[in-house]
Amino acid sequence: MNRREFIKNSLLAASGAVLLSGCTFKSSNSSTASKITTTKFKNLDVSMLGFGAMRLPTKNGVIDDSLNKKMVQRAIDCGINYFDTAYMYMGGKSEKAMGDALKKYERDSFNLTTKMPVMMLEKEEDVERIFNEQLERCQTDYFDFYLVHCLNKHNWENTKKYNVIPFLEKMKKEGKIKHLGFSHHDTPELLQEIIDYYDKWEFVQLQINKMDWKTTRGEEQYNIARKAKLPIVVMEPLRGGVLANLNAQATKILKDYNPDASVASWAFRWLAGLDGILTMLSGMTYPEHLEDNIKTFTNLKPLSEEEQQVYDKAMAAHLKTLAIGCTACRYCECPVGVNIAGLFSLYNQYMYDDRDNRKQSFISHYEALKESERADKCIKCGLCKSKCPQQLDIPTLLVKVDKAYNDAKKG
Repeated sequence: MNRREFIKNSLLAASGAVLLSGCTFKSSNSSTASKITTTKFKNLDVSMLGFGAMRLPTKNGVIDDSLNKKMVQRAIDCGINYFDTAYMYMGGKSEKAMGDALKKYERDSFNLTTKMPVMMLEKEEDVERIFNEQLERCQTDYFDFYLVHCLNKHNWENTKKYNVIPFLEKMKKEGKIKHLGFSHHDTPELLQEIIDYYDKWEFVQLQINKMDWKTTRGEEQYNIARKAKLPIVVMEPLRGGVLANLNAQATKILKDYNPDASVASWAFRWLAGLDGILTMLSGMTYPEHLEDNIKTFTNLKPLSEEEQQVYDKAMAAHLKTLAIGCTACRYCECPVGVNIAGLFSLYNQYMYDDRDNRKQSFISHYEALKESERADKCIKCGLCKSKCPQQLDIPTLLVKVDKAYNDAKKG
């Protein structure tokens, strides 16, 4: 596997009537072509596949606007109508890129979503300033779905301290926000506290996937949202690309059962078996990611009981070798430039790579990084650890990556 192929695989992400809130599966049929399966949210038909804008295509280190626009066009043509961005995505360039890509379409033909970056607030006036900046960046008069972003304990305190909710309520009354929710990155206990604090939340964004279902209390959070009758937007359905790039043994199990199905499709179809899912966000960096997802979400079918057993077996094989539970969200941006997510991805690949040349591959990929991006450049300031939604001890893990590299070099 060459470096480009490895990065493509690693980045793949991203990337019911039974529903207590009234969110149901609905097959969208067209006289000309099949369309993406949708759910019902109030008076809206929302595509089950959401276009995530955290991992947009790049060229020479900047967003490739031409390719992004082509991908958005393809997405809309196939029935994708939920587009999710945020203030800090892609170094603060994602909202404008999506605004540029979507501005030629009728405004009521798609749902545009962004988020209030409460982690960046320093004073109450920042809330209105940022919101107005987001409207300008996205070239719109309103947001269909709007979230309080990345609520952990610290960010929740900021939300209350700077009166974020009262301001967003005002924006709803003015028609600048249609539906208000929040994204959660902490314990089930805090999730319950946030839900209990404000009784007008309309949806919640949670990290739900097969890997996190038990290991990071994903099932508990899902059940809390279901009990509260909140439709769920799924983030990290592929856990930062990990579930699209399982180890050789796990991949073989899935391919032996169904050689035509991509590894990523199993993760999405597992989620399709859960009630209450509004949409699943996928960060599609390359057109082939988009095409594979379109195939999966056209007439989306949950896993059968037999397929569930196969997937369980494959995940058990994969989890035996996964070393670091990083989702590549990159909230942990390093002040000195250490490529934390890239290093963890390389390390995980190395740990479950069973090829004869695994050491040489790891060394070459590692040394392809700039020296400033390498693990030994960590200054142990701890900022990354405080920002990590997965609560990883990043400085300690970087020491582990550096040791693996030096051990590999020794042979």
